[in-house]
Amino acid sequence: MLRPGARGEAVKLLQERLHRGHYYFGKINGVYDDQTKMAVWALQKHRKLMPQAEVGSRVWTALERPSRRRPLVPNGGADRVEINLRDQLLTVYRDRKPALITHISSGAEVRYCEDGRCGNAITPVGDFRVSRRAPGWTTGRLGSMFNSLYFVGGIAMHGSTKVPLRPASHGCVRVPLTASKRLFQMVRIGEPVYVRGSIM
Repeated sequence: MLRPGARGEAVKLLQERLHRGHYYFGKINGVYDDQTKMAVWALQKHRKLMPQAEVGSRVWTALERPSRRRPLVPNGGADRVEINLRDQLLTVYRDRKPALITHISSGAEVRYCEDGRCGNAITPVGDFRVSRRAPGWTTGRLGSMFNSLYFVGGIAMHGSTKVPLRPASHGCVRVPLTASKRLFQMVRIGEPVYVRGSIM
């Protein structure tokens, strides 16, 4: 059983297997840190397991077996991004195969007011395309975003230091930092983004 904070060869093996499965894009350093934990969550959610930080026999078994999960949009194109709001999971497809699978935190679906401006924290459902890319850290009135990929208005997929196990954003799709670096390398302007499901 591995838990956050663990170190050693077993953690290194976990990171290698998560990387091979397209869940982890951080350093293979044998340290069970936050980025490793969120990759474990991605695997667990992708394989219909309850997301938790502890790694036991069910996680190791899932890493050994190929996934039978179906895409959200089977005819959505060879290269695309799929965002599953129900499972809080983002998948990038390359040549119709998953090439990146990451845990996310989408819009909290509550009303918010910041600096005298109010709105609804909703990640819109539908078919979109990446319209703008903003590399590195940018700060707006609702907070800081890393490697932003805008797909509808001011709503983007972006890296964040806070990607909890619940929908918590103002509408953007928060991604763990190491996954966001790889996501930004892969996804270009014009790429289809399909958002499906509901957080309820």
